Formats: sequence, C-alpha cells, structure tokens
Amino acid sequence: MFNKKKKLKQFAARKLVTNVSPRSIISEQFRTVRTNINFSLPNKDLRTLLFTSSSIGEGKSTSAANVAITFAQEGKKVLLVDADLRKPTMHYTFEKSNSPGITNLLTGHWNINEVIKESGIIGLHLITCGPIPSNPAELLGSSSMDNFIKEIREIYDMIIFDSPPALSVSDAQILSNKCDGTILVISSGLTEKKSIVKAKEILEASKANIIGTILNNYKLEKDHYYYQYYG
Repeated sequence: MFNKKKKLKQFAARKLVTNVSPRSIISEQFRTVRTNINFSLPNKDLRTLLFTSSSIGEGKSTSAANVAITFAQEGKKVLLVDADLRKPTMHYTFEKSNSPGITNLLTGHWNINEVIKESGIIGLHLITCGPIPSNPAELLGSSSMDNFIKEIREIYDMIIFDSPPALSVSDAQILSNKCDGTILVISSGLTEKKSIVKAKEILEASKANIIGTILNNYKLEKDHYYYQYYG
C-alpha cells in the first residue's frame, strides 16, 4: 500500500513538470504557450481560458495545469478550476481532496472562499470538481456559473478551466461560450484529423474564441517528447 501511494505521488509530480523541472525543454514549451496566449489578444483583457480536446486521453488536463503554473511563475494570481464534472482529475494531480469543489458552490451549499484550495504552488489556487452531479451540463450553463465567473474575474489575473472533451458531451461548448479564449489540445499520432475538424466546428458553433492549439506528445527525437503551441 505504501509503495502504491508513493508511485501515485511520483506520477502526479511528473505531470506538473513546470513545477518539478522548470528548466526542462517541456517546461520551456509551456512557457512558449504562455507567451503566445499573452500575445493572442493584445487589445483584449483575456482573463478566462478554457482547455479542451476532441477526445479523452489527449493531455488537456495536464496541459491546463502546467500552463496555469507558468502564469503563476510569471507573477500572476491564477485560479485553476476543474470543470470536468464527469471525470475530474485535478485533485489527483495536486493531491487534494475532491470535495468541496465547484459543484458545491454551484448548488449553493458553499461559498467561493470555502471551495478555493491552496495548490502548493505560489500564486496558484485550485478549485476541484466536488461531488459528481447528475446534471453537469445544466450546472455549467446556469446563472450560478455566470455569477461565479463574474466574481472570480474580480479576484484573479488568469482563470483556467479544464473541461471534458468537446466530442463527448456538450460541457465544453457551454463553457467555451463563457470564456474569453479556448485552447484545443491535440495528441500527436493519436487524434484523428476528422475529430479535430469536428471539435473545431462544434466549438465555433458555440461562438468559442479558439485562440490556438497545443500539439501534445510530439516526438522530437528518440525518447524525447515535448509540447508545442500553434496559434
């Protein structure tokens, strides 16, 4: 049992490469993503950012977490929200309890100060999912969600949402319409072109502002992977 917990802890730490290995080439690529985000809308106050993918297993959650860390390392006050109300993972990544979380807030049982968690990284706060609801799409599309976003925009410099894949459920469409920008994460060698096109069409139908994509798991050389951003 002890060895299992130790392995899970090491696995979670490896996901947060920008924190544990800030000088690595992968961390540098995440900083490039941060720079491109900063310059993507020079005349607009980009405060809320959604990360999604076309399908599961493409690295959207890991990308969202690491980009959030790079913004915190830049000196910004950052909030990372696990808005995947179906298969949340951020509590595992940051080794936090899942409850209370955003679902507790949206159902009116808790207030914002009660659900915000310390991430363990300076400048970065975390809101986990909370109890998985029976009506995730309705919660994300509710006036409570609108009020939540309005409130946190007054507190944080950057708010990053991790949402479910765009082709699986409607959650990403709902959230993308509420956020200033959307980033689509693509896994090299895994994501099919038709899935990327379909996800893009679905998001654009919701009037999402897709500011770029992240190509994940691109093979640079033998046994060497990195993340790359395309604006």
